[in-house]
Amino acid sequence: IRCWSNIPFITMPLSRAHGKSFAHRSELKHAKRIVVKLGSAVVTRGDECGLALGRLASIVEQVSMLQNQGREMMIVTSGAVAFGKQRLRHEILLSQSVRQALHSGQSQLKDMAIPVLEARACAAAGQSGLMALYEAMFTQYSICAAQILVTNLDFHDEQKRRNLNGTLHELLRMNIVPIINTNDAVVPPPEPNSDLQGVNVISVKDNDSLAARLAVEMKTDLLIVLSDVEGLFDSPPGSDDAKLIDIFYPGDQQSVTFGTKSRVGMGGMEAKVKAALWALQGGTSVVIANGTHPKISGHVITDIVEGKKVGTFFSEVKPAGPTVEQQAEMARAGGRTLAALQPEQRAEIIYRLADLLTDQREDILLANKKDLQEAENKGRLALPLLKRLSLSTSKLNSLAIGLRQIAASSQDSVGRVIRRTRIAKDLDLEQVTVPIGVLLVIFESRPDCLPQVSALAIASGNGLLLKGGKEAANSNQVLHHLTQEALSIHGIRDAVQLVNTREEVEDLCRLDKLIDLIIPRGSSQLVRNIQKAAKGIPVMGHSEGICHVYVDTDASVEKVTRIIRDSKCEYPAACNALETLLIHRDLLRTPLFDQIIDMLRVEQVKIHAGPKFASYLTFSPSEVKSLRTEYGDLECCIEVVDSVQEAVEHIHKYGSSHTDVIITENEKTAEFFLQHVDSACVFWNASTRFSDGYRFGLGAEVGISTSRIHARGPVGIEGLLTTKWLLRGDNHVVSDFSEHGSMKYLHESLPLPQRNTS
Repeated sequence: IRCWSNIPFITMPLSRAHGKSFAHRSELKHAKRIVVKLGSAVVTRGDECGLALGRLASIVEQVSMLQNQGREMMIVTSGAVAFGKQRLRHEILLSQSVRQALHSGQSQLKDMAIPVLEARACAAAGQSGLMALYEAMFTQYSICAAQILVTNLDFHDEQKRRNLNGTLHELLRMNIVPIINTNDAVVPPPEPNSDLQGVNVISVKDNDSLAARLAVEMKTDLLIVLSDVEGLFDSPPGSDDAKLIDIFYPGDQQSVTFGTKSRVGMGGMEAKVKAALWALQGGTSVVIANGTHPKISGHVITDIVEGKKVGTFFSEVKPAGPTVEQQAEMARAGGRTLAALQPEQRAEIIYRLADLLTDQREDILLANKKDLQEAENKGRLALPLLKRLSLSTSKLNSLAIGLRQIAASSQDSVGRVIRRTRIAKDLDLEQVTVPIGVLLVIFESRPDCLPQVSALAIASGNGLLLKGGKEAANSNQVLHHLTQEALSIHGIRDAVQLVNTREEVEDLCRLDKLIDLIIPRGSSQLVRNIQKAAKGIPVMGHSEGICHVYVDTDASVEKVTRIIRDSKCEYPAACNALETLLIHRDLLRTPLFDQIIDMLRVEQVKIHAGPKFASYLTFSPSEVKSLRTEYGDLECCIEVVDSVQEAVEHIHKYGSSHTDVIITENEKTAEFFLQHVDSACVFWNASTRFSDGYRFGLGAEVGISTSRIHARGPVGIEGLLTTKWLLRGDNHVVSDFSEHGSMKYLHESLPLPQRNTS
C-alpha cells in the first residue's frame, strides 16, 4: 500500500530492466514508467477557440488511474501557444472594439483585422492558464502535478541535464505527475540539420522531439504520442488506398508517404515518426494513436497499456510470418479463387483432406498427446475441456466420414440458382448462391473443429481465418498443415489461414473491413465476449445451450430413461446436452418418476431442484440458484410443470432457443409442442444430442446458431452462403417502363435449372 494525500491505493508489481524496447503489444502491460505526449490538436478544440476540456479531463482520468496502479506517469503537453493565442486574440478584439466604437462607430467593427500574433508571446500568455487547468483536474484524483519548462539548451548543458533528471526522479519518487512543455516564451529557433545526428543527439524543436528526448533520458518503458490521426498510414490519411499500419519497423519509412501536419502545433507526422524511431533506438517502446476521436479518446491510453490494438506500435522485432491483416487479405484472395473452381475441384480438395486425416493419424495423435500432457501438467483445463481437447483414432475416422459427406453434398452449393424471374421481354433476373466472404472461426480446446470448419469453408468457397486456443496449438498446427496440403492440389494454400500471432480475440473482432462473419466455437463465456467485442461484424452462434426435455403424462416408460440418459450422460459437456428436465406434475411419486431418479443416480448425475419441484418434497436436493444454468457436466435441474402449455412457457422464459424435446405418445400434444416452442431445434421422442450437423446429414457444422437472421440450428454449407442478383438484358433502361414508355413489366417466374443430386 502506498499513500499520498492520505488516500491509500493498491500498487501493482511492476518491474523491468530498461535497455530494450518491448517486442510485442501484449508486453506493454508491464510498462512501469510512461510518457504521454499530447499534441496541440488533442489539447485544443476543433474550432481553435479554447481547450478541449472534456478530452483533457478524460486523459487526466486515465493518467490518474495508471498512476494509482503504481506506474510512474509523465505528460509532455502542447497547447500553451494555442491557448495563449486564443486569449490574446480575445483581448485584442475586445480592445479594438472599444477603441473603434469610440472613434469610428459600430459600422467599422466588422472590418477589424487581427494582427499576426508572435508565438513566444502567445506561449507566455497561455502557459499559466494551461497548468492551472491540469492542477485543478489532477486534484480531483488526489494527485499532485508539477510543471517543468525546458529548452534545447537544458539537454545540451550537462549540469542542467543532471538537474532536470534529478528533479524528475524526485517528483516521480513522491508520486507527483510531472507536466513538461518546451519553454516557448524563450526558446530559440532550431538549428538547421541538427536533428537526429545519432542516439545521443536530438534537437528539441517541438514537443514530439522533447517527448522522445525525455523518454530516453528517463529510461522510460513506453512513450504514447497522441495526435488527431489514428496512427501511421501507408499513404496520406483520407486517400482512397490509405491503410493504418498496425506495427511499424525501423526501415519501413521508405514505403510511407507523409501528409500535411495537424491544424495546430509545430510537428507533423514525419516529425512524430522521426522522434518515435529515435526513442525506439534508445530502448523506449512507442505508440502513436488518436487522442481526439470521441469514441476511443476516453480509454485510448489505458487500451494501449493493456496491449490492445490501438494506433501504430513501433517495434524493432519483425515477425517471421504475415500479420493477421495480411492473412485476412490472403484468405479473401484465396477464397475468391476457391469460389471460381468447379464444384468437382472443391470436392476433390475435401476428399484429399479426409484421406490425410486417416493417412497421417499418427502425426496428429502425437501432436495431440503433447497438447494433453502440457494441459495436464499445467492443470489449467477442467475435465470437460480435456475431453474436448482429446483426439482418437475413432474421432479421426468419424471426421473423415463427415468430410466425405460434405464433399458429396457440395457439388451444387456455390452458384446454385434459387430464383428466376422474367422482368420483361429479354430481361431475365436470377438469384444465385455465393460465398459470404472471409470467415473468422474462434474455437477453444477442439482441434477436431479445424478440419470440419475448413471443409465447410472450402465447400462454400469462403476464405477462412482460424484462431484456436493455445491449449491445442500442436494439434492445430498439424491439422492446418494437412489442410493446406489438400488445398495445394489446386494451388490455393492461402484460402485457409491459422492465426498464430499474439493477436487478442478482441483485436480480431475489430477487423470489420477484412472479416465478414465471426463464428465462435467454445464456452458460453467465449461467445458472450466475442458478441460484445465484435465491432460491425455479424456473429453467428449461441451464447448458451440450455436444453430442455419435457416428460408428458402420456410418455412411454421404455423411451423416457433412454432418451434422458442419452441427452444428459452421453456427452454432458456438449452444448446440446440436457440441462433442465421438466416433469408433468401427475408423474410425481409414480414408478416412472422413480425410474428416472434411479437412472440419474446410477449415472452419478447431481440433481438440482427447481422451486416448484422443491415445494413437493420434504427432503429435496439442493435448490437451483438459477433456472437459466448451463452446467456442462453431470448435473441437471428438475422442475415440475402442470401442462404442456406451462412447459412451453417455461422454455421460452428460461431457455436459450437451442434444442428442446418432448417425450409423449400423444401426437396432438407433441404437435402442439413442436409448433409452439420457438427454438432452433424442437424434437419429439428423440435425444437432444441429435442437434448436430453430422447427425443431420450436413457432414459437419461450423456451429449451432440461435440467431433468427440468416442461419438457425446446426449450420452447414447452406449457412455459409449468401446470394447475389444477376440481371441479363439487351439495351434496357428504366425510362422505357414509365407510364408512356414502350415496355411493360412481366414479372414471370421461370423454372429453375435441374439440380445435380448425384
